[in-house]
Amino acid sequence: MTDSAASPVFRLAYVPGATPAKWVRIWNERFPATPLELVPVEAHEAQELLRSGGADAGLVRLPVDRDVFSAIPLYTEATVAMVPKDHLITAADEISLEDLADEVVLHPLDDVFGWERPPGEEAFERPATTADAVELVAAGIGVLVVPQSLARLHHRRDLTYRTVADGPQSEVALAWPQEATTDAVDDFIGVVRGRTANSTRGRRAAAPEQQPARTTPARTARRAPQGGKGKPQGGARGGRGSAATGGSGKGGAPRRGGRPKRRG
Repeated sequence: MTDSAASPVFRLAYVPGATPAKWVRIWNERFPATPLELVPVEAHEAQELLRSGGADAGLVRLPVDRDVFSAIPLYTEATVAMVPKDHLITAADEISLEDLADEVVLHPLDDVFGWERPPGEEAFERPATTADAVELVAAGIGVLVVPQSLARLHHRRDLTYRTVADGPQSEVALAWPQEATTDAVDDFIGVVRGRTANSTRGRRAAAPEQQPARTTPARTARRAPQGGKGKPQGGARGGRGSAATGGSGKGGAPRRGGRPKRRG
């Protein structure tokens, strides 16, 4: 990783429809010493902006060139069809691409789905931008299929939208150049992944100093008495009943303190 100190400002690009506000708020609370600068960029220009160093990372739409960029998918958007409020398809809560077969489906040049040709009838010409296509929808020229976030971005009172159940989907990801994985980028990865302020960020932490091992003094083991288990045998107590005391007689040791009996 490169040193984030070389760039005191963290620049985050974001494409239309992406909503970085929550993550920006968390960043400002957690890293107040490093200002976050938002850089708006069109979806088709985002990769070039990141490649040229115009931003440190970006909220972009997939796919991206995985040979150049690292990317973490964040969420997949629902797909909707934008139509005038009095359009026939508003009678349903959800439609399919087949329901658009008889409609003129606009295909702007900044389309984010990457399909060669949308369903339905082809328009006379392609609008330059999604915003231009929305104007044509309001004029009754055709319908427009977009990610839901773009429908919300271009909201108009005279337009509405319906979910297209089998429509193409757009996935939003956090992307950055592989060769420019700075500490600030790593910090932002932690923010979008929900790491807490006290959690590790994947950097190699310095190994703690090893404390010398404490030696526990060995306890003196009690030795079992020799000659068997339990109490010491009688011979071990001054030799009672042994030859050393002068004791003798039939059948064993004499009585304690007594004298041998005389024979009749």
